[in-house]
Parts: sequence; structure tokens; C-alpha cells
Amino acid sequence: MRAAAFLYPWDVVGDPDAARRTAGLGVAQVTLAAAYHSTRALTPRHPEHRVVTARHSAVLYPPSPERWAGRALRPYTQDWVPGPDPYEEAARALTDAGLEVHSWVVLAHNSRLGAEHPESVVRNAYGDEYPWAPCIARPEVHDYLVTLAAEAAVRPHTRGTELESCGWYGLAHLHAHDKIGGVPLSGAAQYLMSLCFCTECRHGYAALGADPEELRRAVLRALAPVWAGGGAKGAGDRAGEWAEVAEALGEEYAAVVADWRDRAAARLQRDAVAAVRAAAGPDFRVLLHADPAPHRCGANVGVDPGQVLDHADGVVVPCTGSAEERAAALAPFTGRGVRAANFTVVRGMGGSPDTLAADAAHAAACGADELRLYHAGLASEVDLETVRTALTELSGSGA
Repeated sequence: MRAAAFLYPWDVVGDPDAARRTAGLGVAQVTLAAAYHSTRALTPRHPEHRVVTARHSAVLYPPSPERWAGRALRPYTQDWVPGPDPYEEAARALTDAGLEVHSWVVLAHNSRLGAEHPESVVRNAYGDEYPWAPCIARPEVHDYLVTLAAEAAVRPHTRGTELESCGWYGLAHLHAHDKIGGVPLSGAAQYLMSLCFCTECRHGYAALGADPEELRRAVLRALAPVWAGGGAKGAGDRAGEWAEVAEALGEEYAAVVADWRDRAAARLQRDAVAAVRAAAGPDFRVLLHADPAPHRCGANVGVDPGQVLDHADGVVVPCTGSAEERAAALAPFTGRGVRAANFTVVRGMGGSPDTLAADAAHAAACGADELRLYHAGLASEVDLETVRTALTELSGSGA
């Protein structure tokens, strides 16, 4: 199985050994961040620093002034990695080490954008704004994300891209000093808390025959038992989550919100992929970080598993978890295209590098034909050595 590791440009820039060390893992590809959200990241082997603080969402290359002239929504630049174009510098070093580089582009997840443009973000049934979650149904957000995808994906020394958060983002968010875990939320409750009631979404619900205010009240009624401590049924499987949503809202309202949101997500995914292809030309692969349940939100956005491979070249699917969860995540995808199984290999982040070889073999049996390893820059040397051994074992077995 072809294997790729995730990296940030700051893992490579300023470390003359980083590219060689990454190639020594046995991977063929690096998925390198070109547009990324705010984060605080450990760099355990870098000769010049140990922690990088990306204070806000930003692109890691110089954005085109001409492309963004006159636009209210535009990408932010960064100042935490030295040099005029950290992405290109890192990509060149990795390419020189014999690795194929694909860009890693985070789209609908941007806290600074939401803070500065609150009219463009998801607004829940209570009226709370989610600054980290641009509302993808809004025309200005759709246009911004499609334009960003084309620019950030197609960079020098880059052979393909992986688009993360190319769809709905919702309540779930790794926010600084998060304090929202006091009331357990099932997958259905997470979904209800992620439904948007901005003016654009209200118009959309109305166009599909639902009274948006009554729909909003239905969401509030459905969530009321959750805050009393009795509403988290906790159905963890995808079908169970949606059945709970349909029961809570009623079949008619559940169908309306699904129709509206699925249309917006599919339109963004098709348009983003098309824009990248138009900018890149032939033989440039475009993959989506995806979940096979259309109602799910987040970094791995919900897609239609029977149609997504009609326009994307493949999907990257989270596979850290049980064998049953892995099979359920991979099996629904039909059609021709890449199915990359994404494994966390950092023990401190819940990964299991010790079982990587067996887990990857199982993923292959479930239809995966590539591996993604999260994250070579964050992992300890012990984790990386375990990954080297696992990839050698997989190579020797022909997997």
C-alpha cells in the first residue's frame, strides 16, 4: 500500500535533516500543509524550536494579490515560519529527498475569518455564532472556499492535494481551553447543535417548504432533554445517529435540513475539485477528507459515498479505532477512486503505531488502497521507529 505522512512546513524549514528523515520512514508521499487552521504544535526534533504557535488560520505561501483584490473574504498570511514561502521551501526539500508532495488544504475552518466576518458563520438554533465555522451555504463563503482551494492546492513541487473541511463544520472544535464537555452530546445532539439558522439557511429551509422559525423551535425542543441530562442516547453508528435526528425533529423536518445541507456540501465539493483541476491541469490528484455519513460535520466532512468518487479522485477516511469502525468507515464508498485509510500514529494523541501493520492489512481487506499517517512531525522518535518497522513489514508482505 502506498503510504503518505502528514507534515507542516515548520517541521521541515530550518531542519536540514527533516526531509531525509521522513523519506527514511518508507513513505512515498508527504501531505504538506498549505492552508491550515490555528494550532500549537510540538516539534520534537527541530534544531531551532520545540513549539510552534500558529495564532490564526493562514496560508503558508504568499497569496496572490491579484486573485484576492476587492474581496472581503480572503486568506490571512502568517509570520511564525521564516521565509517568503515556507510551503515551497519545504516542498522543494522533500521533493529533493525523493518524496512526492501533495498539498494539505483546510477550508471551512477559520476562527479569525469568522471573528472578523460574523455575518458569514454558522449560527445555531439558539442564535450563538460559531466563529470557527464559515457557513458554506452562503454565496460569499462558497466563492471564497473554492478560490482558496484552487490557489492553496496548486503550489510549486506539488503533484496533488487533499482538501480537509470541504463541507459543513459544526459545534465540535478543538478550541483553546474548551469547556463544553460538561453535558454529554450524542452524535445526533452534535448535529442538532450544528444546524445553521443564518439568513441564508433560513431562506433555504423556506424554499424547501419548511417554516424556518418553527424548524428552529423544533431543534430547541429536541435539545431540551439534553441539557437536563436525559437526552444523550449515544447511538455511535451513523445510521443510529440519523435515526435519532429523524425521531427528534420528525421525518419531514429532518428531510428538509438534510436536503438543504447536502446540496450545499455537494456543490462546494464539486466546485472546489473542479477549480483545483482547472488550475492544475491533468494528472493532479484531488482527494477529500471524508466521512460516509452525509450528516456528519468537521474536518472529515460528510459526503455521499455513492457519488463523491464521481468528481473527486479519492477520499481520505479516518481509520483509527476498532476494526468494526474501520470497516464501517471504508465499506460504503463505491466507484473508482483512491480510498486512503488515515491512521493516527502518535501515541500521545491516541494513536496505535504498534498495531499499524495489522490495522493497515485489515483496512486493505476493507477496500483501502493507500495509507495516511498522522503525523510524522508530531510523533516521538519511538513512534517513528515503530512506523518504520510496520511499513517495512507491510512492504515485505506485499500489502
